[in-house]
Amino acid sequence: MATLSTRCSKDSTTPICLNLARPQVLRSANASVHISLRSIGAFSTDAGMLLRKNMKLLRQLILKDTTEFKKVWTRHSKSPIAYESGKIYFENYRCCFSSIPPNPQFLYELPKVSKAEKIEDALLCQCPLERVLPQSSDQKPCLLALTANNWLYRYSTKTGEQLQKVYLSPRYKFRYLGWDVPQETFYIKSVQNKPSVMARQAGLDNNTIIYLAVLSVFPLEALAVLEINKKAFGATVVDVLLSQGLLVVSHSTKVVKLYSFENIVDKYMTKRLKLGQHCEWGSVTGTVGESPFGIPVNLHISEHPPVLFELACLDNNIQIGGHPWHVIYTPKHKKHRGTYHICSLKDGSLAHNGIQDMQCCSLESDWIYFHPDDSGRIIHVGPSRINVLKILKAHGYVSQYEVVEEFSITAQRNNSAVTQPSVTFSGRTVKRRFQELDDDPEKETFKVVEYEDELDLLAAVEVIVRDEIGKAYVGLYDNQNGTLWKKNQLLEAWDVTYSHEFFFDRDTMVHIAQEKSNFCCHVYKITHRQEDIEEQLEESPVKRHTCI
Repeated sequence: MATLSTRCSKDSTTPICLNLARPQVLRSANASVHISLRSIGAFSTDAGMLLRKNMKLLRQLILKDTTEFKKVWTRHSKSPIAYESGKIYFENYRCCFSSIPPNPQFLYELPKVSKAEKIEDALLCQCPLERVLPQSSDQKPCLLALTANNWLYRYSTKTGEQLQKVYLSPRYKFRYLGWDVPQETFYIKSVQNKPSVMARQAGLDNNTIIYLAVLSVFPLEALAVLEINKKAFGATVVDVLLSQGLLVVSHSTKVVKLYSFENIVDKYMTKRLKLGQHCEWGSVTGTVGESPFGIPVNLHISEHPPVLFELACLDNNIQIGGHPWHVIYTPKHKKHRGTYHICSLKDGSLAHNGIQDMQCCSLESDWIYFHPDDSGRIIHVGPSRINVLKILKAHGYVSQYEVVEEFSITAQRNNSAVTQPSVTFSGRTVKRRFQELDDDPEKETFKVVEYEDELDLLAAVEVIVRDEIGKAYVGLYDNQNGTLWKKNQLLEAWDVTYSHEFFFDRDTMVHIAQEKSNFCCHVYKITHRQEDIEEQLEESPVKRHTCI
């Protein structure tokens, strides 16, 4: 991509500056020139340019030596707590707070409901900016909430107002929500349809395993409802999901198969449905999306659809990404446990240096994933080391591509061998050496790595246990080269025996921790250090005068 810069001559009496903010030639230029220049930030009044400037300023403020993250808010709960995009949800998404103000503020609370109507899962939808929708309510950011009695609700994220509700089915139980294409299409997955004890004793086999409903957002519309059955996908199916237009089917034989969902819809859809439309389905009539009719199954797969990609892997876990497309997985044989293979999606060839192994001895396994900044890089996190890798074209190797380390982040710890003295019956002291775990609680260990896309910073949480109390430190690292800019300590204890979540969102850090059977949310905001403010006041040349 071409880049433009502004330069001024310091030698001349009158500086010569090239101002690209409002080029005069654009008055007669066509729309494509306007769009091209706007995409690279040539207009100072463009909304994207202003946001980038603001985020650059915020990054500079956060990384200043005189600023720190200070705890401003704590709230406890008996039920799990969720956070997303500046919203903190309590009591199964019934109570909502905003973390954007200096101190989190209460937004709304939904009415109490029975256990049969409680929210099972939820997704947060942001409003589209590139188009205007017919209904004003469709333009609002909303929370999609799936309830235990098969209703899908749309709630306003600001007021909790119910914007829309859709009834899914009277026959099968839906429980899980997930994005197919984020902020465009999502899926609702049912629980596994297992035959009853009496049916198994009678020799009756249930063909359908899972039901899947696919809908679009902005506006909310039903796209397809299908059943994942043994006849079309095999008797070993254990799970299914949608991702980026791919139907991903996992098997108990440790095999993952990928199908084109678009091809399946084009070939097997029997009838297109529209929410609110009167519909006749067999001998039953009703309104689509209303009780008790729901959304009928309109996609019947009667044969084996063509497989796009198939891979045998451990734990049915694969990741696809990179430039060009690569796949990360662990082969299904136990001898490969603890290693990750990076292969080309095109032909399955292993990249040079494509087997990544941290070679660590730890209770918790290391983890690997494609970098969320869409750079095609890979982040590999171990107990004491974070490797940022990139895929390059190979030169002089059999493989077409190679994996190289761009930079690494290492926890500062003392790796010297630990000796444990013991005394024999004769009084002789013997020192025994033993191998410690790499994630030993008394060593600094990476627990969370979070990427802040608008500030281009990596936040890594290191935890160490001292005097039986876990202390957590958040290191802010440059996403491009791994430089450590600053460290902040979390004031609350980090109990390594319970689950934790950490979020870094602009000027806010959110730590959600489990405390035995309860949960707690801690919120941190950037602020100036008090001692620095006092020093600035003392050094101020302004004198105080007393008025009589």
